[in-house]
Amino acid sequence: MINLLVTGKSGRMGQAVLQAAEANPAVTVTATHDAGEDLIKALTGVDCVIDFTMHKFTRELVEAALKNGTRLVIGTTGHTDEEREMVKEAAKTLPIVFAANYSVGVNTLFWLTSRAAQILTQDRFDIEVVEMHHRHKIDAPSGTARRLLEILNEETGTSYQTDIAHGRVGNVGPRKPREIGMHTLRGGDVVGDHTVVFAADGERVELTHKASSRLTFAAGAVRAAAWLADKPAGLYDMQDVLGLK
Repeated sequence: MINLLVTGKSGRMGQAVLQAAEANPAVTVTATHDAGEDLIKALTGVDCVIDFTMHKFTRELVEAALKNGTRLVIGTTGHTDEEREMVKEAAKTLPIVFAANYSVGVNTLFWLTSRAAQILTQDRFDIEVVEMHHRHKIDAPSGTARRLLEILNEETGTSYQTDIAHGRVGNVGPRKPREIGMHTLRGGDVVGDHTVVFAADGERVELTHKASSRLTFAAGAVRAAAWLADKPAGLYDMQDVLGLK
């Protein structure tokens, strides 16, 4: 039995993780944590932490986990490049699953996007990414959309810094040959919609995933925590957990 600490217990994702953990016989929640509570105390006797809070909390969590030798499942998004590097460095000592999205469906979308980009090449197909989330989401593009863009960059040899067009306004001129569009929508209570569009003259291919419940992400994170139980130090993602690599 794996002893879990769930951070952000009062948040929407924290509540979903608690519900998902209750349904998984491989784990038990032995501690929870909210902002302002003693993190070191909460880590006592814990095997793994599942965190879906704020990216600014990640450094504190990682430093505490390093002191306690606690495995981590990090689902928070919006990290700075410096924070990402900090997690990568910690993974030299700790087993960490660090993923933009823990949904099985979304990770299938990642896999399909990679394969589609190999077939629907940029010499014929223009590529656009569209994501929509609820009005309360604070980072844009979403972590899932950012990962989709990274996959597309890897497959097309483009750059996130120079080839991604984050929306368009004004007289921007014709579309650049290697450009990949990124469009962010916010509104209502949308849990998460992501679409990758490959558009050519005469045809269009769209890959879409729509989430209707946070439980799909929470269940994936709990699955990742159970998978991590016997893994050595290293940086993993859900593609590893699902055996898609």
